[in-house]
Amino acid sequence: MGGNAIEIRGLTKTYASSRGEPEKQALKSIDLDIPTGSVFGLLGPNGAGKSTLINILAGLVIKSAGKVTIWGFDQDVNPRQSRASIGVMPQELNLDPFFAPRAALEVQAGLYGVPKAQRRSDEILALVGLEDKAEAYARTLSGGMRRRLLLAKALVHHPRILVLDEPTAGVDIELRQMLWANIRKLNAEGMTIVLTTHYLEEAEEMCDEIAIINQGDLVARDSTSQLLGRLDAKTLVITPEVCNGAIPKGEGLDVLMRDDGTIAISYPSSRIPAEAVLEAVRAAGIRIADVRTEQAHLEDVFLELTRGR
Repeated sequence: MGGNAIEIRGLTKTYASSRGEPEKQALKSIDLDIPTGSVFGLLGPNGAGKSTLINILAGLVIKSAGKVTIWGFDQDVNPRQSRASIGVMPQELNLDPFFAPRAALEVQAGLYGVPKAQRRSDEILALVGLEDKAEAYARTLSGGMRRRLLLAKALVHHPRILVLDEPTAGVDIELRQMLWANIRKLNAEGMTIVLTTHYLEEAEEMCDEIAIINQGDLVARDSTSQLLGRLDAKTLVITPEVCNGAIPKGEGLDVLMRDDGTIAISYPSSRIPAEAVLEAVRAAGIRIADVRTEQAHLEDVFLELTRGR
């Protein structure tokens, strides 16, 4: 399938008032396309509406208004087909403690109507590194193993789209690397990946495109490279030949003396050329031993887009 794996138009969700609390609009007329075959990041601060959006895609929350199309199936017209096209790995460890991993996958496959001849439980367990725990009760698995099992359950019905809600939250480095290796492999095989994460460096490394949601609004949606290019601020890092404490001065320059003896100078590149920054350094009597630039990170873009809202 070409084009978009998921298309969202005017998606709105309002939670009714309860216990004296006013009603809350979690999503405010969201329009969003997620390209087929991409690794798509869905970012936002806590309470932004990410989980509500994911739960609507999974069919767990009923939207207030709007249209959701998953793999070409309108969620309202073809709910079973749209739900079968998507697998969701939730953030919460919602596992039956008395089921072994293989049995849990078999039950999950049965719920989706996967014929026994088409089930691949052992293959999936091998993918997530649980083949040696196939018959162990889920309650005996470590936290990391349980998270692997959640990923396995999301794959039993051969979904075209995989949604990962904070997949590496609270896991160790080894498990994180294993999860991302699996995600890269699945994506290379053609699966569309949608993920939420609080580790912005992961989103920067993994995602082709990113959408940022804040207080129910879609505040940005672009390729990762284009988002990083939005920031006007650039940074020159100067290594002086001699650390004499001199500080470059100039309008629009933000100077920071770092512990390693380098001088970081941030400036608006649209108004101040790099040569003017170097002139300010020379005017301060600083002889340059080395100079390098630092590019903006996704964290900077995220803070810029969500600050003060």
